[in-house]
Amino acid sequence: MNRKIKHTILVLITLISVFGTSCKKWLDLKPQDGLIREEYWQTKEQLDAAVMGCYASLLGGSTVPLAKYLFIWGELRGDMVVPGLDVSSEGDEALLNAKMRDEFDIIRTQIAPTNSFVNWEALYKTINYCNTVIKFAPEVITRDKTLSQTVLNAYLAEAHALRGLMYFYLLRSFGEVPLKLEPTYNDSQIGAIAKSSQEQVYQQIITDLMFGAENGQVTYGNMMEDRGRMTKFTAYAALADAYLWNEEYQKSIDACNKVIESGKYQLLPVGTPQIDFYTNVYLNGNSVENIFEFQFDNQKLNPFGDMFGLSGLEMRAANWISEGNLFGTDAINFENRDVRGNNTSMLEANGTIVKYINGRTNATSYTHWFVYRYADVLLMKAEALTWLSPGNTSNGAEAIALVGRIRNARHALSFVADKSIEAPDPANTQNISQYIFEERAREFAFEGKRWYDILRNAKRNNYANEKLLLDIVSASADPSKQQTVINKYKDHRSHYFPIYSYELQTNKALIQNPFYQ
Repeated sequence: MNRKIKHTILVLITLISVFGTSCKKWLDLKPQDGLIREEYWQTKEQLDAAVMGCYASLLGGSTVPLAKYLFIWGELRGDMVVPGLDVSSEGDEALLNAKMRDEFDIIRTQIAPTNSFVNWEALYKTINYCNTVIKFAPEVITRDKTLSQTVLNAYLAEAHALRGLMYFYLLRSFGEVPLKLEPTYNDSQIGAIAKSSQEQVYQQIITDLMFGAENGQVTYGNMMEDRGRMTKFTAYAALADAYLWNEEYQKSIDACNKVIESGKYQLLPVGTPQIDFYTNVYLNGNSVENIFEFQFDNQKLNPFGDMFGLSGLEMRAANWISEGNLFGTDAINFENRDVRGNNTSMLEANGTIVKYINGRTNATSYTHWFVYRYADVLLMKAEALTWLSPGNTSNGAEAIALVGRIRNARHALSFVADKSIEAPDPANTQNISQYIFEERAREFAFEGKRWYDILRNAKRNNYANEKLLLDIVSASADPSKQQTVINKYKDHRSHYFPIYSYELQTNKALIQNPFYQ
């Protein structure tokens, strides 16, 4: 059997027999007591299967697939997505089903603790699988003498790095969350867990990702596994992101350089036709441009068909994007276009988001979910350079050059929405930062990064650029409610989700996030 990150029979058996789950609580995810300790953790093959189970959990097993949560958390509070159905009256709202209503409420900033999409169950399920590996994997080396400490550490690195990534999503989305670092493997382990501070969660993220970076594999021997599993360089990419979030710019640059200097990733050549760009990077995935992807396949389909129009239409691109105000248009030469725009990210004709479904049917909707790509590392380094020493012209020039590499590779247009896109003065930190921010919107359209980009740029230096966030959310709001939205987002506590009401009912140690009390 080919050992790739697929939803294979082996992984299914592993998940069912080893990680038997319950729907009672997010932390009630217990493998059967005797099986987990006395029968299962015997050989390195069983350890390998358990680690594969961690990745399989990324593809499903929760009420809503994890990739859908990540899209919703990263996009709906931004300005690039609108409801799939035109909702302009109370009558229109009445046509929405329950999940579409919850999505619409997030888009219009009316987020309640009962909203089904503030449920963090999918992430804590993956965290619990990782906790189980971290807890029991060291026992295998005492039972299987063919397992070396180096190989054991490499498996542990995958679990640590994946756990760190899940907590990074939780930190950016909820702020304070419970730190659950021990597995739930019997009923006696289930108990009330309070939230940890943002700083405590952040430090655990760094600890986990550092372990992954220091002990992870350089390669698993093929492109599919290198893009579907946590390598050393995946961990460094996530570290760069976490450091950037926390305004630790030199550390972010150093982590980016680890990925860049590995030589394992590159942009497709300048002049690559749009169809080849789309096919390699998105349709097929696992390309030289990609770093980490959720490996959906024909045995485990992605959730995007329902979301973007193969069998439903929950969301589409905002009008300003489909009208050409993000990627630009050339009315004279149709072929002169940004390869990331029309027919790659969305369709200008109707705003359909096609990045994950172009050329697919319901039966073949298995385009991957893209967590990190090489362009992300280049743009994170550019942003960190910009803010490392504000006003430093050398750093500014290097940051501009990194953006320029991506713009050249993507055939980015120099004129968008009646605005000339020109490289800024390398001494003007704020303009360079805006230049990078706008390029990230083009590069990562609908990849679950927009809200995190907005919030990161707004909160920098104690919310020195709060206006960026307020301008974006107010422009996306109904005109009659703009001031209400602005007032809401001026309270910085509103920038994080409420804790799902069910969690408050089942975990009495939890306290609702302050804005929603």
